Amino acid sequence: MRRSRANVSLLGMALAVSMGMGVLVGFWAPDDDLFELRKGLRIFGAVYEEVVTGYVEPVDPGHLVRVGVDAMLEELDPYTTYVDESENARIAIITEGQYGGVGLDIGRRNGALTVVAPVAGGDAYQQGVRTGDVITEVADQPAASLSVEDVEALLRGQPGTTVPVTVERAGRPSPLTLTLTRERVELPDVTYQGRVGAERELGYVKLERFTRDAPGAVEAALDDLRDTGPLQGVVLDLRDNPGGLLRAAVRITALFVPQGTEVVSTRGRDDDETESYTTDRVPLLPETPVVVLVNGQSASASEIVAGALQDHDRGVVMGTTTYGKGLVQNVRSLPHNTALKLTTAQYYTPSGRTIQRLDANPTDTTAPPSRVHETTGGRTVRDGHGIRPDVRVASPSPSPLEQALTRRGAFFRYANHYAATHDTLAADFSVDESDLGAFRTWLDREDVAYSLRAERTLDSLRAQAEAHNYEGLRDETAALDAALDEAKAAAFDRHAPALMRHLRREILARYVSASRRIEALLPADGQVTAATDLLQTPDRYERLLTPEGRR
Repeated sequence: MRRSRANVSLLGMALAVSMGMGVLVGFWAPDDDLFELRKGLRIFGAVYEEVVTGYVEPVDPGHLVRVGVDAMLEELDPYTTYVDESENARIAIITEGQYGGVGLDIGRRNGALTVVAPVAGGDAYQQGVRTGDVITEVADQPAASLSVEDVEALLRGQPGTTVPVTVERAGRPSPLTLTLTRERVELPDVTYQGRVGAERELGYVKLERFTRDAPGAVEAALDDLRDTGPLQGVVLDLRDNPGGLLRAAVRITALFVPQGTEVVSTRGRDDDETESYTTDRVPLLPETPVVVLVNGQSASASEIVAGALQDHDRGVVMGTTTYGKGLVQNVRSLPHNTALKLTTAQYYTPSGRTIQRLDANPTDTTAPPSRVHETTGGRTVRDGHGIRPDVRVASPSPSPLEQALTRRGAFFRYANHYAATHDTLAADFSVDESDLGAFRTWLDREDVAYSLRAERTLDSLRAQAEAHNYEGLRDETAALDAALDEAKAAAFDRHAPALMRHLRREILARYVSASRRIEALLPADGQVTAATDLLQTPDRYERLLTPEGRR
């Protein structure tokens, strides 16, 4: 035992020295900081050694280190994280937009590992794997014992290798086993481009992420749109786009603003760590009106593009306030194919606004209030809340009925049932009242229970009445039950348009690619309609880009 403890001690000393060397090579620290750094490494190594070798029960050394590292990083910000081997693959997807796999987006639906969407072009897509298929076995391992991350790791691998996958599909009496070939799967950055507007005179581009290839994909999309006729305006859709690479955001902004225009700056720990990023090319569309669509899930690089176009009065930002992710991370390599995603700076728009949300914690009274800045043309803009739109257009809020059905996975499951009973889908497929009626019949037949908030409140009241023997409340609660049943039935009629849109979206996902699904749903997209209406009203568009127009 003494020999093993000595070996561990030597390893711990080597680890501490190597970690210290790595830090010292990376930056210079004052003597006091350097002393605390070395002291902390020695203490951590000593505590770790004692626990691993002397605790009353065996412990997992790897897990213990992960817990310690995660706890340390929790003291910082949400984006500084330790990246293990499996997570490293996800970073490659974000930066490169491609990976070696079978092309499946996996998630949990009603507790089961389910195909959320097959990636167009992947082997799974080619072999007919559908949205809604339930995965029961991967690489000869039962899926019931696996997490989503486990399945993703098993599906990825060297291009050219194979992996067996077994799925259950609604309407099939027996499971379906496929041998899927791993290949380099390229995720499309631009998932749809097309013409919109009454006269089809406007261009629409949906950008999903900011990878190395995203600027080229956006430029190609705009070129293709110009080839089909003059563009009177462009809708750049960054809704739900979580961001990606900083330089991709700069290059995409460069398509619209003059050469040499500042897009964003970063400010680090020290004064000499400030860097400005400017465009280095002649713009593709220097004067074409632009509307940028954003929402609460538009983050990071999406906010850089929206903020730059807004600050230079180059386009109108429409939608809802963005996420507010303005912290810059660098990925630092660590031993054993792990890494540290470390926050090193903050983003600032050309007007000097911080993109980072300062009200993330509403109980934090120390957060500074939003500050006022001015755009190039003198418009007032504020920071501290992400990027606020010039024109606020919110998506319709789902009704309590729609929320309850979504929580129960009713739309998702019914779409599986629909696909199992309909081999094909009409090119002009839509959902009408009869389809909504079929959905309601299916809910009753499958006994899909869904409760509204009022029902849950009534259940609580009934439980209280029974617990305290409030006999007089029984008749009242029974009457309320009947009234709620009637209200629930009436809600289907009252919210029919929204319910039918939701059904159509889910059913389309079983038959067509993401691009065709976006195209089919665009006419019913209220935010896109608002953007096209604005671009078709040049006077209003120009007025919004002046100080008077924002008042």
